[in-house]
Amino acid sequence: MTGGSPTARIGVADPSDVVRRAAKATGRPLRDLAALPGGTSSLTYSAVTDTDVRVVVKVAPPGLEPVRNRDVLRQARLLSALSEVPGVVVPQVLGCDPGAPPDVPPLFVMSYADGESYEPRHDNRDHRPPAAEVRERATAAARMLAALHTADPAALGITEAAVPLETEVERWWKALATCELAPEDARAELDCRRRLTKSIPRQLRPAVLHGDWRLGNMQCSGPGIRAVIDWEIWSIGDPRLDLAWLRLMSDPTHPTAVAPEAPTLEPDELLAAYGAPVADLAWFDALVRYKQAAASALLVKNAERRGQVTDRVERMRGGIPLLLAAALTHLTRR
Repeated sequence: MTGGSPTARIGVADPSDVVRRAAKATGRPLRDLAALPGGTSSLTYSAVTDTDVRVVVKVAPPGLEPVRNRDVLRQARLLSALSEVPGVVVPQVLGCDPGAPPDVPPLFVMSYADGESYEPRHDNRDHRPPAAEVRERATAAARMLAALHTADPAALGITEAAVPLETEVERWWKALATCELAPEDARAELDCRRRLTKSIPRQLRPAVLHGDWRLGNMQCSGPGIRAVIDWEIWSIGDPRLDLAWLRLMSDPTHPTAVAPEAPTLEPDELLAAYGAPVADLAWFDALVRYKQAAASALLVKNAERRGQVTDRVERMRGGIPLLLAAALTHLTRR
């Protein structure tokens, strides 16, 4: 995992019920339901309409209340709103079914965007897309993020309150508090947390945040982005959070990067493509590294509990002190 929040394993939906309700929601027959990989908060399927058009069905996990990142209808409402934002490309919502949670989970159907989700410095595949195409995708991702951030949430009909930066720091501190850290890592975490808390910058005008904005969450074809996907953890908050996260994912010094030499835009090039002046970005660069350390610690803890400690998990474990040290370095630069 490169971003987002770790969650528990989710249950299994009844395929025949999913097809029946998704067909009713779209007003047309569906067939060939098949599970799609990815996503930890909900179930994702592909299906085919009677006119051989492929669609995606997102289903809340059965047996659980559809709240927070499990609230698929909240995702559908946002996607419908973002379809009106110039310069932002998201799947089209084709229909929704509220279900009767928790036993009958809500679902929605959206258009399928063909393409690949390739995260250059966190994907060690043998055959990479052409370097020029990847750089164009990264440029488009930064410009699209700027377009997303110019949209007024209230004008889009989004009434959720903005998350204060203090709450963002607290969220990851509380996550780290549930994990067992080495003594030196615990000291670095405390130092980082105190510095973040004491130097919180003035919050900018609230914007829609994806929460994990990176090329790996975009369906791309050639040099272009066909759709931004995986909106489970969207929120309203300071736009610099998404920008700093995008920069972190392209940083060749990221401690869990498996292909640091892979061609893409460098963090400062992404900032230039974003275009808008950005104040206090070093604080946000520090915060996203603190966040990544917390997410990694949670994933390590959960893997240990399940007895599934892989090389990837060990790489994340080794990255925790490096991420905390990098966060402290960025805070010193402020």
